[in-house]
Amino acid sequence: MLTIRDLKKTVGGRTLFEHAALQINYGERVALVGPNGAGKSTLFSLILKTDAPDAGAIERDPWTTLGYLPQESEAVGDETVLDVATGRAGELPALEAQLRALEAAGIVDSPEYLEAHAKHDVLSNAQFEARAKKMLRGLGYCETDFARPAKELSGGWIMRAHLARLLVMEPDLLLLDEPTNHLDLLSLLWLQDYLKTYSGAILLISHDRQFMDSIAGSVYEIADSRLVAYTGNYSDFQRQREANYEQQAAAYKNQQKEIAALREFYDRFRQVASKASQAMSKLKQIERMELIEKPVPPRKPFRFQIPQPPRGGQRLISLEGIHMAYGATQVYASLNLDVERGERTVLVGPNGAGKSTLLKLLAGVVEFQKGERKLGHQTKIGYFSQHRADTLDASKTVLQEIMDAAPTLSENEARGILGSFLFRKEEIYKKTGVLSGGEKSRLNLIKFLVDPPNLLLMDEPTTHLDIHTVESLILALERYEGTLVFISHDVHFIRQLATKVLHVRAGQVSPYPGGYDYFLEKIGALDDERAALTAG
Repeated sequence: MLTIRDLKKTVGGRTLFEHAALQINYGERVALVGPNGAGKSTLFSLILKTDAPDAGAIERDPWTTLGYLPQESEAVGDETVLDVATGRAGELPALEAQLRALEAAGIVDSPEYLEAHAKHDVLSNAQFEARAKKMLRGLGYCETDFARPAKELSGGWIMRAHLARLLVMEPDLLLLDEPTNHLDLLSLLWLQDYLKTYSGAILLISHDRQFMDSIAGSVYEIADSRLVAYTGNYSDFQRQREANYEQQAAAYKNQQKEIAALREFYDRFRQVASKASQAMSKLKQIERMELIEKPVPPRKPFRFQIPQPPRGGQRLISLEGIHMAYGATQVYASLNLDVERGERTVLVGPNGAGKSTLLKLLAGVVEFQKGERKLGHQTKIGYFSQHRADTLDASKTVLQEIMDAAPTLSENEARGILGSFLFRKEEIYKKTGVLSGGEKSRLNLIKFLVDPPNLLLMDEPTTHLDIHTVESLILALERYEGTLVFISHDVHFIRQLATKVLHVRAGQVSPYPGGYDYFLEKIGALDDERAALTAG
């Protein structure tokens, strides 16, 4: 279906690929992994022919269709959500124009024409709209959202509409670039279940290890400008890579010992007449060797000592009889909730159930109409939101922000922590005012870790983090002795940290005093995680 041979690509003077090779067959599910900046999205652009390789070949079966989901999608006109999901906005008109142009040029037997015709036929099918609505519902949309102008929604919600269209079209090869970034937990689990039975092949970029474990049957790692193939899911890949490193490290060590012994013999006896020829043969033996390169060890999660917050009282915060509404839309009525010291609580539930609102109520950043919010003794709250950057001083550098947040940190310690969260080299001297949204989110996260409150409220803290950085965050939070309440769609992150679950649905909050698997088991859905979140 897709074959890449002897690929070379240099971007900005940096070689991303050299003699790289990859093959995807029909029906395969392949995960593409590597650190940020390794070239994963670049490889997608080469496959899509929006960029060209410097050398090598990228060949695709001419009779296959290809679908691509980028990380971000924006609406530019007045199209509705359903228009996006059915292709009536953008894709269908573009296909019609492409077909007309190819027909006018007399090119009607080319792979481009056949693929465009196949996609046009699918989008024009009378059943397509009904199937698109089904996909939209699975991805978290309500019926009332279908007619909404897409431009009123965030890029993440527009991405879901594009994803719905792709899933109904069922291209033979589906390229997914971080498809879980903007999904809530329910939608993610729905997508995960759906892709398990998807009829086509999938090439996936993701920082969600649980998602890759569930979907992928093989993994390609970008390492040393090559594409290294592994069999199995992400966890299998980790074990195989570690074993490969141990073998290569042992082989390298043994060869270096042999070389040292041969060179020692040569150095000792090259001036001894009776041994000179034998000494020279040892030197030639070294020259004939195929030298083993010293292997680079797999990247490990960064460990650092997180400062411990003030202890605080047994009950850190209470919500009593809270009534909360946005205009005419009621979110909570008579909500009662206590957060006790030492709890690590995850909020789960369908999109729109009120999880983020509950976190904001605890943080005191939204007003409620009735009830009382009570802070416990010495409660110090930190609220981490993806959309807040007002705690950053635009005139300070990244390094200055961290040093000022934790004056006891040495500069080397601050650099190490920043590096583990993807701020490297000259990036630490950038002014915070010029950082991207994702960079500001990560910097705020680091500030919480180096000067933590005793009640930490976190809304999707793993967004914009790669897998290794998520592991670093998990290690830091495992050492955190304060109280944690968080929202996440990263199942691995939830399983590693949560000791309590609050199931939020239809304005009700149901506590489960155990981890995520305990929650699933208690509602009889251990083998069906999606059912766990929709159980009434």
